[in-house]
Amino acid sequence: MDWHLLGLSFITVFLSELGDKSQLAAIALSGRSQSPRAVFFGTAGALLLTSFLGALAGGAVSELLPTRLLKAIAAVGFAILAIRLLFFNNEE
Repeated sequence: MDWHLLGLSFITVFLSELGDKSQLAAIALSGRSQSPRAVFFGTAGALLLTSFLGALAGGAVSELLPTRLLKAIAAVGFAILAIRLLFFNNEE
């Protein structure tokens, strides 16, 4: 097992999920329910499933396309999102 990759993926997902709308939904659900344990297992299971599907999809795509091309596609995608957020933010 690649422990460096394990730690890096844990830290990345952990930091990106802090304050996320899914965390806020879990807070709201556990605040209204009598069983916060059920909310914990439900939200943890959902995060595990989505992460698993993302890892499977990433593995499948990496078999079809070279890593350099995937990194370029991701970089262009993030750049487009950044430009949209900076210059085309339609606040009303």
